[in-house]
Amino acid sequence: MTDEKLTQEQADEKLIDDAFQELLDRYLESRHRKKVEIITKAFNFARQAHKGVRRRSGEPYILHPIAVARIACCEIGLGSTSICAALLHDVVEDTDYTVEDIENLFGSKIAQIVDGLTKISGGIFGDRASAQAENFKKLLLTMNDDIRVILIKIADRLHNMRTLGSMLPSKQYKIAGETLYIYAPLANRLGLNRIKTELEDLSFKYEHPEAYQEIENKLKATQAERETVFEEFTAPIRAQLNKMGLPYRILARIKSPYSIWNKMQNKHITFEEIYDILAVRIIFTPRNEEEELNDCFNIYVAISKIYKPHPDRLRDWVSHPKANGYQALHVTLMSNKGQWIEVQIRSERMNDVAEQGFAAHWKYKEGGGSEDEGELSKWLKTIKEILDDPQPDALDFLDTIKLNLFASEIFVFTPKGEIKTMPQNATALDFAFSIHTFLGSHCIGAKVNHKLVPLSHKLQSGDQVEILTSKSQKVQPSWINFATTAKAKAKISSILKRERKEFQMQGEDMLSDFFKKEGLEYNEQNIQKLCTLHNLKSADELTYKIGQKSIILGDLERNELKEKPATASWKKYISFAFGSSKSKQPQQAEQAAQPLNIDKKKIVKLTPDELQKHYIIADCCKPIPGDDVLGYIDDNNRIIIHKRQCPIAAQLKSSFGNRLLAVQWEIGKALNFPVNVYIKGIDGIGVLNEVTQIISQQLNVNIHKLNIESNDGIFEGRIQLLVHDVDDVNTICSNLKKLEHINKVTRIENFDDEITD
Repeated sequence: MTDEKLTQEQADEKLIDDAFQELLDRYLESRHRKKVEIITKAFNFARQAHKGVRRRSGEPYILHPIAVARIACCEIGLGSTSICAALLHDVVEDTDYTVEDIENLFGSKIAQIVDGLTKISGGIFGDRASAQAENFKKLLLTMNDDIRVILIKIADRLHNMRTLGSMLPSKQYKIAGETLYIYAPLANRLGLNRIKTELEDLSFKYEHPEAYQEIENKLKATQAERETVFEEFTAPIRAQLNKMGLPYRILARIKSPYSIWNKMQNKHITFEEIYDILAVRIIFTPRNEEEELNDCFNIYVAISKIYKPHPDRLRDWVSHPKANGYQALHVTLMSNKGQWIEVQIRSERMNDVAEQGFAAHWKYKEGGGSEDEGELSKWLKTIKEILDDPQPDALDFLDTIKLNLFASEIFVFTPKGEIKTMPQNATALDFAFSIHTFLGSHCIGAKVNHKLVPLSHKLQSGDQVEILTSKSQKVQPSWINFATTAKAKAKISSILKRERKEFQMQGEDMLSDFFKKEGLEYNEQNIQKLCTLHNLKSADELTYKIGQKSIILGDLERNELKEKPATASWKKYISFAFGSSKSKQPQQAEQAAQPLNIDKKKIVKLTPDELQKHYIIADCCKPIPGDDVLGYIDDNNRIIIHKRQCPIAAQLKSSFGNRLLAVQWEIGKALNFPVNVYIKGIDGIGVLNEVTQIISQQLNVNIHKLNIESNDGIFEGRIQLLVHDVDDVNTICSNLKKLEHINKVTRIENFDDEITD
């Protein structure tokens, strides 16, 4: 036994030494100054601190910090300070060493980064939403101190995602959901394109394993065909570039599985209907730095003589880089086979920035300092402004920040001709708030290109915008619906909250006076009676309505308070957003509120009996058997079943990861579930008859609701059916697609969902 243990230990030691040696070799190949000594010292210290500890997968723990350091070095391009911090990033959290110990041994800079990483440990999110928002705030504030903290955190998350297979399923959903919700957008915002794509694909792989596998298989099956298209398309381009005499390379860019799936979901199309899976990337070395921009456009001119360019699809990010530093010229050309193909033209420098983001052009000098971070500091400043606003609601806060993580930019001009970068889909109202809060909160309209427009008007690149104000104007609650930037949303909700608070205080005084006058006690029971009377959820809502004078206290309230108490004790359950029908809800809520004895580590089976007694199907995404789902334990100990890709579930994964359950359908064909299907096609006599025949007679499925509209020879229909599972839906859709007049059939979540082509 001892011999066996010894050989295991020796094998571990060799594994660790090899991993570290590989890290050192890769570091020595980089362009950084070669500070091998301090990296080796950090490695030995971390190795000692984590001695004997293993990861869930069974490997020695120290392999994780080495892997994170390697990602920071090779994939993000960071130097020795970051490599040391990555090696030490779990020492303070998981062992008895303190930040002071690290400072004494490695200096203040490394200690500061390790401290930043320790503060935001355990995922960004603690057990409660408020704790998670606090942690996210810390994360963003540390970005202001030293961006390397977040870069190493992203490296840490990437390694955790690569090794997620050894985790429990419920943990996998939490981590994958959190990754899609926060880390992929952050990586995108910092220009780490390759890492963003890998994080998205890994999250997708764990959340929707079957869909991921299906797309992978289809990509493999169509690979040869794509290669032929690529070779034929690029042959004349190569000939033209050879004549120009610039060193270049041409690569095929294949859309990632997650992007493909996302497009299929958002546009309601199949894999075969996605035409931009292949794009072409031309990466060249300019003659000299000054000529870089000219060379880009010269290549564009040369290739558009070979293939016709799409008039509306020239994207010039060379003259106006994206906020994350991305530069390239994107043009869409019509191939000889009648297919649009996007071509991305970049110099080698632009390509480095595209793959490694800001890190590619941040040369960390001694004592910090960095170049070319104008756009990033603007973004950090916006976040700082949002953070300065006291206690934003946790989930709103995350959503607000997220808005600005994934936004594409447009460029608009002030009346004086200054250029402003705004996120795509920004409105005139967003523009007003981006200039000044006072301007935003008093604006009544805008002039875009000298024409009067409402505040909700969406701006286009190149617009010149003048904001019109009035001193009497106040912030309107409806503004929050069409504000799109983080800053505008945060300011509007902060002003509305302040106003709401004032109304509440007035309402409290008015209510207190009313109780005194009527000789009643100001207590919780009486307030609850009034809430029940007016169908309100909380005392705050009641005082707000009274302060706002939309409830006038009088005879109705007096009678309610002086009569006997209401008998309907379950009334409060009715307003709950989930469940199938009003009549069933109270009973369902009563039963489901019983504490459930569930082992979170195991996969919970959804049987017909259990589903009817203890579980509630989420109304936001309406999952049916066969959908990838997860369970969420709410505050009343009820289990809500959500689709894994549901936006509400995405928030829950990020904020209440410890309340998630891995669940699995085991229903068979016992129950019926409502599902909505959208159809579109060419109108003709008897089309509706054919559709209903297939559904009702051939497939024996019950039609619950039907709506058909015809316009200019095209009809659109929405049908609600009662089905057993996803297989039923797929059979119905594939049979309907076979009909001659129908060209689109897809499942939609809500009966009235808008479908865009």
